[in-house]
Amino acid sequence: MKKIISLLFALALISFAFAQTKKDKSKISLTDRAADHFMIQLSSDHWANLPDTINTHQKGFSRGLNIYFMIDKPFKTDPRYSVAFGLGIGSSNIFFQNMIVDLTNTGTALPFDTTSHFKKYKLATSFLEAPVELRYTVHPERESKSLKFALGLKVGLMLDAHTKGKDLENDNGGVIGAYTQKISNTIFFNNTRLSATARVGYGHFSLFGAYQITPYLKPGAGPDIKFFQIGICLSGL
Repeated sequence: MKKIISLLFALALISFAFAQTKKDKSKISLTDRAADHFMIQLSSDHWANLPDTINTHQKGFSRGLNIYFMIDKPFKTDPRYSVAFGLGIGSSNIFFQNMIVDLTNTGTALPFDTTSHFKKYKLATSFLEAPVELRYTVHPERESKSLKFALGLKVGLMLDAHTKGKDLENDNGGVIGAYTQKISNTIFFNNTRLSATARVGYGHFSLFGAYQITPYLKPGAGPDIKFFQIGICLSGL
């Protein structure tokens, strides 16, 4: 994943180094370009740097959905560059196989328990996030048919963390309890996060990557989990 993020960053940096053309960039007309828009991201979510005892090779597909309302401010001297900032919700669902994440534990560490398990089981988190992007559009006057690159950061505040399990099973895969269990608790998690982001795309579609810089769990609550997302993005810019 680090190689993918590095590649996205490298592509963006290369774009920023494109040579200036003879045309006066300050005279580019952006009358048809929206100043605000939604940015919707569908992601494949991952935990890295895990001990062998934690199994996220799940039956389900770990995924996320991020939705932001963004405002874009082009540079007056060169409208190919712009700064965008916004606010929205970032969510993630990490699925597990043959284990539970015990949010009911009263200790300081978050247990990953294999003594019992559900047929389907996930840990879901959601954050209020404020993303900021430095953007480069090759042809800003026709941005819907242009290559685009973006580097950014986003700051998040945790809104919720909960586990959800469906159908308790025994070691042989037999159902011993046909019910759904949901437990909410944010005490083990770092309630604020800072993530680095990168995007590269064409028109309204792009590929994106996001890597959480701050610790996923609080100190002493568990392993040094590295959370990251890769996926597709639909955006007005």
